[in-house]
Amino acid sequence: MPAHVPPVADERDGLLAYLAQQRRNLRVTAHGLSDHQARMTPTASGLSIGGLVKHAARCEAGWTDLILQRRRGPRRTADESDSAEFALTAEETLADVLEQYGAAARETDAVIAGIADLGRPVPVPQGLPWFPADVPNWSVRWVLLHLIEETSRHGGHADIIRESIDGATLFPLLAAAERWADPWFEPWRAPTG
Repeated sequence: MPAHVPPVADERDGLLAYLAQQRRNLRVTAHGLSDHQARMTPTASGLSIGGLVKHAARCEAGWTDLILQRRRGPRRTADESDSAEFALTAEETLADVLEQYGAAARETDAVIAGIADLGRPVPVPQGLPWFPADVPNWSVRWVLLHLIEETSRHGGHADIIRESIDGATLFPLLAAAERWADPWFEPWRAPTG
């Protein structure tokens, strides 16, 4: 049935399938938007759909880096704002951040496929207030669950923002974006006029 995770074979398959579903739901909130609309902040939060997709891409890449114990570029310091991560710059487009998100997802999936034991420890970065000082390691499993949580939360933000922009909601957007053969919702159509 469209919009549901298909049956899963095992824990790894289930975790990756639910992460893929949440990624898809976040991505579909951008379906049919212009760059201008992707930058809009119609709620009190100041978040935009383009900014949420950009953040999700960077967040997922950061967690994959943590699993691999790889460092790309400088790490944000405790006194540094992350607000730029939630906004599209004038040079960035919605297509750019959607591609970055797709690339981050493909890399995460490939990395997870190469890890035999989801219980493998992932060292917790120390000295940053958003990471617990009393926890030395998470597991790869924990990281995947956290990515599902993070993606779901931001997908919910994006749902509200999208509905504020043009009234579109998730299932009609999914029916339109995925061209459901027998939709139980009227597929979203771009407003005319």
